[in-house]
Amino acid sequence: MEYFVQQLINGLTLGSIYGLIAIGYTMVYGIIGMINFAHGDIFMVGSFIALATFLALVAIGLSALPLILFIVLLVSMIFTSAWGWTVERLAYRPLRGSFRLAPLITAIGMSIVLQNFVQVTQGARVKPLPPQIQGGVTIMDGMTENGRIIVQLSYMQMIIIATTLILMIGFSLLIAKTSLGRAQRACEQDQKMAALLGVDVDRTISLTFVMGAGLASVAGLMFLLLYGVIDFYIGFLAGVKAFTAAVLGGIGSLPGAMLGGLLIGLIEVMWSAYFTVEYKDVAAFSILAIVLIFLPSGLLGKPEVEKV
Repeated sequence: MEYFVQQLINGLTLGSIYGLIAIGYTMVYGIIGMINFAHGDIFMVGSFIALATFLALVAIGLSALPLILFIVLLVSMIFTSAWGWTVERLAYRPLRGSFRLAPLITAIGMSIVLQNFVQVTQGARVKPLPPQIQGGVTIMDGMTENGRIIVQLSYMQMIIIATTLILMIGFSLLIAKTSLGRAQRACEQDQKMAALLGVDVDRTISLTFVMGAGLASVAGLMFLLLYGVIDFYIGFLAGVKAFTAAVLGGIGSLPGAMLGGLLIGLIEVMWSAYFTVEYKDVAAFSILAIVLIFLPSGLLGKPEVEKV
């Protein structure tokens, strides 16, 4: 029982990171109906910016960890949001009226550019960061046939789960209650009609990309602090998992993206713990296929209604 509870905590933590990245996918798809395949690499860029900023602040003598992390998060969000805005301006806006495959190809091209840019400037080796937030709370302490097992919820895991919940609630309220959220929902339904009613469609779409990139930067920082190692390839892997999570939960649904992220994280961790780590990705994609057979719109997605 203790082992299961520990893996459950680990799965929820990993799933929270996937969920934050998946929200960026689902927000963009909800408005323009296209997948931003450069989003995972924006998450990767956010991790590298966070690491570089952290090391720079330590090098100049700053020692207060809360202040360092606040500055790191702020700088990372600013730069990754700028990347998100750039991707929208270069890869999507000029091709918005083109056939649907064109911006998809361009987004993949931006993904390759970001990967190779980071690889050339930072090198292909992994970049380590010593643990910064240590300690935790012991939940269970028991004896099993294999020895003593202590179930611990670390402070870092608490921060990740709490941050994810706060951001999820905050973005849900933003979309439901604010003028920007109403503009996003109007663009999702009909961009031409929204423009006729006074909605600045270009600005709304750009802000959506910026918001998604900001969430990806938060996920990048938490990934760096949790695992302590990053490389130029983590964006591709995390992006594929987050996209899978968005589809599983229902592409276009924010709660669905978070639910899908949690499920993918739990499936990966539980499969690795009880079966074999080599086939954890097979298990995740198999569950996705099974769900989509019976629920083509995902767990919380709504069937797409064709406008005539």
